[in-house]
Amino acid sequence: MNFYFAPLEGITGYLYRNTFHEFFGEGIQKYFTPFLATTSQGNLKNRLLQEVLPEHNKGLFVIPQLLGNNPADFIAVAVRLKEMGYNEINLNAGCPYGTVVAKNKGAGLLAKKELLKNLLDQIFEAGVTEISVKTRIGKDSPDEFEALLELYNQYPLKELIIHPRIQQDFYKNKPNWSVFKKALQKSKNPVCYNGDIFTKKDYEEFTKEFQEAGTVMLGRGLLTNPGLLQNIIKGKSLDKSTLKEFHDKLFLEYSLIMSGDRNTLFKMKELWNYMQYLFPGSERYLKKIRKAERAVDYTAVVNSLFADLEMNGEAGFQLFS
Repeated sequence: MNFYFAPLEGITGYLYRNTFHEFFGEGIQKYFTPFLATTSQGNLKNRLLQEVLPEHNKGLFVIPQLLGNNPADFIAVAVRLKEMGYNEINLNAGCPYGTVVAKNKGAGLLAKKELLKNLLDQIFEAGVTEISVKTRIGKDSPDEFEALLELYNQYPLKELIIHPRIQQDFYKNKPNWSVFKKALQKSKNPVCYNGDIFTKKDYEEFTKEFQEAGTVMLGRGLLTNPGLLQNIIKGKSLDKSTLKEFHDKLFLEYSLIMSGDRNTLFKMKELWNYMQYLFPGSERYLKKIRKAERAVDYTAVVNSLFADLEMNGEAGFQLFS
């Protein structure tokens, strides 16, 4: 099985990717960047440019993900990324958030098949890099995916990464394994699965159902339990001391480039929205973490949490409908 690390906007930036790779990267074949919005003439805002600078991704196999629907803009950014050394680009056809969908981007493209076809026609004709697509199975109904798959089958995709939910699901409800099974059978391109693998048990249930699947993309499961993949491939549970070292290194890396405690703590608090599930009974500590406004206060609370609480090194993200 091949394993990819999914992009999560605002969290899995280059500092997180590099720190994660140092501690837990064994077995990850590809890291995908949070989406980069396409712009005219290939210009990228400095914050986005930092994500793809080669010096920020040394030793990692990184795939830039682009969000957009304008072929000329996509191609212009692709040319610039090619010049940086990237030979594969991922098209985001799955982001479910309203501000993106309203602009007919991300999962919004799925309801505008002519727009999507025009985009794919032109970027494949340009042939700047190999193209993979990360997609949902429709905007309003899973029934949309049959036509979408017929469209995707018209192009030599590097890979079709499928998150089998519709846009309106966001991250609620269960992934539609029935649709994914049909995709495995009918796709002319290699298929990767993405969605709700939070524990080793989840992975085993998936592989039992889809023995022919060759690639899985993990996202929220790795944010919750950075040791998830080692648990899957080696049966090794995450230990508290390693998680603490990872946390402290990441906190340091953020503090070195962020302006002030506020911005650094914002990044760390986002991460605790996931890692909290490793620590049963952590509610009192999490409340203090969220209230912390100074690095010194945050550090004191986190140190107490690690010292006082037992950790479940095989816990996963708790999905609420």
